[in-house]
Amino acid sequence: MNEFKVLEIKQSVFSSNDREADRLRAELKEKGVFLLNLMSSPGSGKTTTLKRTIAALKEELRIGVMEADIDSDVDAKAISETGVKAIQLHTGGMCHLDADMTRQGLEGLNTDDVDLAILENVGNLVCPAEFDTGAVKNAMILSVPEGHDKPLKYPLMFSIVDVVLINKMDVLPYFDFDLEKCQNYVHMRNPKAKVIPICAKTGDGMEDWYQWLREQVSAWTEA
Repeated sequence: MNEFKVLEIKQSVFSSNDREADRLRAELKEKGVFLLNLMSSPGSGKTTTLKRTIAALKEELRIGVMEADIDSDVDAKAISETGVKAIQLHTGGMCHLDADMTRQGLEGLNTDDVDLAILENVGNLVCPAEFDTGAVKNAMILSVPEGHDKPLKYPLMFSIVDVVLINKMDVLPYFDFDLEKCQNYVHMRNPKAKVIPICAKTGDGMEDWYQWLREQVSAWTEA
C-alpha cells in the first residue's frame, strides 16, 4: 500500500478549542477509535518509532496515521510503506494542530475501519503543547542528543503528556545525558507521566511502549 492523500487543512475558526476537543473525544469514544497525539522536536525519531510501532501492532489493531507538517509529504510516504492507512496534513504554515484541524484530518483518514489513529504532530516542543487536539492520550519523544534538561526548558509540553519516550538510548555513552535527572525533571512537571527509555533503531525498550499503548487502547474501547 503506497498510496496516500494530501489534505490542505485550515486553522480552526472555533472560539473554544477545548470545547471542540471534548466534543471530538466524545465522538471518538462512541466510534471506538483511540486517538494518540505524538509530539517531539524535529529529529527525535518520531517516524522511526512510529514505523516500528506499526510493525509490532498492525496485526492486533487497525491503524491509521495522520502526518502533520508545514509542507512536504516525506513522512506520509515513509508510513504508507508499512501498509497502514496514512495521509499527510499540510498546516499552511501553522506550527501546530488544534481540535478542528484534527477533525478535518480524521475525516480525510476515514476512521470507519480504524481502531488506533495516530497523529504525528508538527515537530516542535512549544506550539503543539498549547492546543488540545481531541486526542485520548498525548505522547512525546525526547531523544538523548537533545539533553536531559528539556523538561525544565519546555514545562508545558512535559506537563500535558501521558508518556515520555526517551529515544536513542544507544548513543547515551557519547552524550552528557543523565537519565535519572531527566526522569526526575519529567516528574517535577508531571508526576503521573510514564517514562520509557527506548531505542527505536534497535528495538530496545520498545516492548514496554507497545504494552502501554495496548493497555490504553483496550481501556478506551472496552470501557
